[in-house]
Amino acid sequence: MLTNEGESLTIRLAPSRSGITLVVRVIPRAGRTQIAGIRGEALTIRLAAAPVDGAANDALVTFLADQFGLPRRAVTILSGHTSRDKRIALAGLTESEVTARLNDILSG
Repeated sequence: MLTNEGESLTIRLAPSRSGITLVVRVIPRAGRTQIAGIRGEALTIRLAAAPVDGAANDALVTFLADQFGLPRRAVTILSGHTSRDKRIALAGLTESEVTARLNDILSG
């Protein structure tokens, strides 16, 4: 579980067979693609892509792979393909690696 310092905001990280899963809340058609913070127990990500023909999902996978230094094939949308709330798997990472990277992103 990642806790944003000074606030009671948390992201629930769950171990999986190949890495870590987390919940992401996507806001499509944003001005630019960026991590916008935490909402509930989900990481909020603004995507410049529109949710048309899977463009937003592709943009999300590419963005998360880039943020965590992973190949695209290591980022999988497990559920929520047509929803703003998605469960994402990050293969090859530990909870501490994900927590450290998210702390860097959210504090910077």
